[in-house]
Amino acid sequence: MRTRYLPVWFGTAVSVCIGGLLVGTATAAEAEPAGRAGDAKTPTSTGQTDIDRLLDAIDVGPYEVPKLDLQKDDNYARSSADVEPFRHVTPFKEHFLEQMEYTGPGRAIPEPEDLDAVKIGFIGPIMSTVSVATGGKSHEESLGIAMLRGALLAVEQANERGGYLKRGLPFGMVISNDNGLWGASGNEIIKMAYKDKVWAILGTIDGANSHIAIRVALKAEVIMMNSGDTDPTFIETNIPWVARCIGDDRQMGYMLVDYLFRKMKYTRVGIIRASNRYGRFGVREILDGARRMGHPIILEMAYQVGGEDYSLQLERLQESNLEAMVHWGDAVDGALILNQMRARGMNQPYFVCDRCVSDEFLQIAGKNAEGVIGGYPWDPTRKDPQLGAFREVFEARFGAEADTYAAHGYDGMNMLLWAVQTAGLNRAKIRDVIAHRPTPFKGVTGLIPLSACLDDLGEVFFAKAENGEFNYYSRKDWEVPQGVIHPRDRVSRKTAPVD
Repeated sequence: MRTRYLPVWFGTAVSVCIGGLLVGTATAAEAEPAGRAGDAKTPTSTGQTDIDRLLDAIDVGPYEVPKLDLQKDDNYARSSADVEPFRHVTPFKEHFLEQMEYTGPGRAIPEPEDLDAVKIGFIGPIMSTVSVATGGKSHEESLGIAMLRGALLAVEQANERGGYLKRGLPFGMVISNDNGLWGASGNEIIKMAYKDKVWAILGTIDGANSHIAIRVALKAEVIMMNSGDTDPTFIETNIPWVARCIGDDRQMGYMLVDYLFRKMKYTRVGIIRASNRYGRFGVREILDGARRMGHPIILEMAYQVGGEDYSLQLERLQESNLEAMVHWGDAVDGALILNQMRARGMNQPYFVCDRCVSDEFLQIAGKNAEGVIGGYPWDPTRKDPQLGAFREVFEARFGAEADTYAAHGYDGMNMLLWAVQTAGLNRAKIRDVIAHRPTPFKGVTGLIPLSACLDDLGEVFFAKAENGEFNYYSRKDWEVPQGVIHPRDRVSRKTAPVD
């Protein structure tokens, strides 16, 4: 059974086995709210809040388009001028700076009367499969299960607070696996949107399946919040029904490029990456940024996910006289590659993606992990009562520590639940309050400000392995320089200089 509706009733325990993991709802005694997000209520001179004015604006008929201020960004993804593509020309149009508009009739659809629960969809890799889309045998189940647990906890806590408050209905989850054959994720979105009639969807992690899912979500007109796919191109699809609450590989890639070439002054850097979409798209900003800064990557080698012998790739890289190495792939592969590098006498500094910033990587790499540096979408060590309460409740609920996928899944689901509570049971209005929320969402991962293309613009961090654990540092902590970021878009500039 690929998809199943999980009713999460207030004060009732229900469980379902997914991929060998027992998940379910908590009773009132088992879960306490881990903190509530701000409601973005800024008083105005007329006594209305910003949210009240937004709700008034989107209360229109089927032949009307609401008068909403579209967000206009001065810069895309905080990119420095010297790493911008085609920076020496002034383009006719620059994409991803101006917010997309939804002009359809959906806002006029009334709330249905015959409901016994308010369903929210979840799609993620939670059951093992074999798929061309994921590069063979699936390998992301642990990530997807963590994300599911975070989302489930958010729903349980919402029900502890009374569910959908306007009508006293419980929230429920429709859970679906996305590690199927190519295109199967689209079928799951169709099923959730039309058969299960969910009001919003949280997911997913795999980049290939995510791209298919959001194109179907566009046609079905249902908001899809992503909390696990860091592929930069995910948000570059110009789909107004898509948002993301996690920092992406573009931002982390730019940060690593600045560290490698501006701070450390390396000139000969190599890349070893997974041969799947995650590896291929994850290193694109490093490849492009290095080339545009005058230090092209010397050699890029790909490996099959889940392998054990990386001698061919490492032999070629060793011959290239590198000063530093960048790995982009899963934690197990990254740690094994590092161990084999050191066994060959390759002592270059080792840089990794956020998937390698994990206890699993530290355990496998052992003492070789010391000094490894990676990019990370948030600072999990910051002192925050909301984060501390979430961790405590999560561990009590599931018997495991909350990782980044659990935390972002929790935040993403809470953003959707907030939108449903605010806008009511109307998909278009749920989308509107997320797309036009006047203030950043306060989650356990920190503030989540959305860009014009609804991508998370929150600060990303360095993670460094020190004494058997990862510590986290900002750009400011390490005084990592950044190139000039022009305050105006390139179309408005007469030229596109780099300084």
